[in-house]
Amino acid sequence: MEENIAPTKSNLMEAQYALEFCKRGYELLDKKRNVLIREMMGLMDKAQDIQKKVRILFKEAYEALQVANITIGVVDVYEVAKSIPKTADFSILTRSIMGVEIPVIKYKEEELQHYYSFYHTNTALDVAVQKFYEVKNLLYQLAEVEDSVFKLAMEIKRTQKRANALKNIQIPKYTAIVKMITEVLEEKDREDFFRLKVLKRKLAQKAR
Repeated sequence: MEENIAPTKSNLMEAQYALEFCKRGYELLDKKRNVLIREMMGLMDKAQDIQKKVRILFKEAYEALQVANITIGVVDVYEVAKSIPKTADFSILTRSIMGVEIPVIKYKEEELQHYYSFYHTNTALDVAVQKFYEVKNLLYQLAEVEDSVFKLAMEIKRTQKRANALKNIQIPKYTAIVKMITEVLEEKDREDFFRLKVLKRKLAQKAR
């Protein structure tokens, strides 16, 4: 496209401005990408910690549940499970990281309320219920973190794509345009200077 641009001073100024704008844009995108990567890496470490806790709690909960099924009976355990109300003790808000909206799940970590009679239950069932309750709270945290990681990863990908377009396409393009126009104008200045010298010499000769 450079050959279609007239080598004028106004076009040179426009190309220099566009080049500087692209360079500043690339720097900002690079900084944004680095911030997002650091944030995402921290959340990934947090997600691994929560996943580990969830696996341990699930294992303990299912072990207690198996004991309860054996000692109380699957039917009675099922009836107790039906008596526990569906959870609705959370709300989803958002916060912004470099323009990326990520979720914030708000919930109350209250003491577990038992909705069943202790007469036909035992300690194993109580342990299982408590463990699954703790798992539920951890899953809130895990959902928040994993969704945040996904959204940050998508934004990092978009930011990288835009940064690459500036670095590999726009910046080289305007660098070439500035170089071309500058060289043409410099050559023109040299030609004008040479012609002026010749003209002055001829006028000096005539004046003699």
